[in-house]
Amino acid sequence: MSTQFLIGHGVKMIVIACNTASAYALDELRATLDVPVLGAVEPGALAAVTATRSGRIGVIGTLGTVRSGAYPRAIAAAAGGRDVHVTTHACPLLVPLAEEGWTDDAIAQAVARRYLGELREQSPDIDVLLLGCTHYPLLRTVLQRVASELFDHQIVLVDSAEAMALAAREELARLGLSRLGGTGSLRCFVTDDARIDEVGSRFLGRPIRAVQRVDL
Repeated sequence: MSTQFLIGHGVKMIVIACNTASAYALDELRATLDVPVLGAVEPGALAAVTATRSGRIGVIGTLGTVRSGAYPRAIAAAAGGRDVHVTTHACPLLVPLAEEGWTDDAIAQAVARRYLGELREQSPDIDVLLLGCTHYPLLRTVLQRVASELFDHQIVLVDSAEAMALAAREELARLGLSRLGGTGSLRCFVTDDARIDEVGSRFLGRPIRAVQRVDL
């Protein structure tokens, strides 16, 4: 039903803008659909491999993403035989903090310190921290600050959402669909009563007004 809905409306490319959904659904969607499907995990993994010098990468994400094992597999594939060690750590409280807008206060700092402290205990020698959730960029400032305080060396933050956006731009250019320098419009479709107008505005930095609910 959802596939028919999407393809029937002339979709040329699909972006799964969620690490957890990418971890579990990307392969099946690519096998089912006849349009390019881009996820968040592969671009994030490639960006992390490119950024690391020591070959020690830490990945934080939702419990589902971490349990899937998608990032260790994708990073190993991106490394192409290079010796890379990956440590993953689930940080489930970061998503509600981002959605509530509590992104750089005492609560966010305490939660970040708890999670990154646990990651440091597992792997104190990482030099890249991969934000393996598209919510986490809203907490980038506090995560960078806490990481700098906890680790005794420089930690490079890699944003899987940014990496995915860059990969999407490259794919659109390859397909001849990019509109660099042009104008466009935003239409949001939701399947439940998510606060897309409120929460989405925090992510985009601008108001979201046109939201349409659909049944799949």
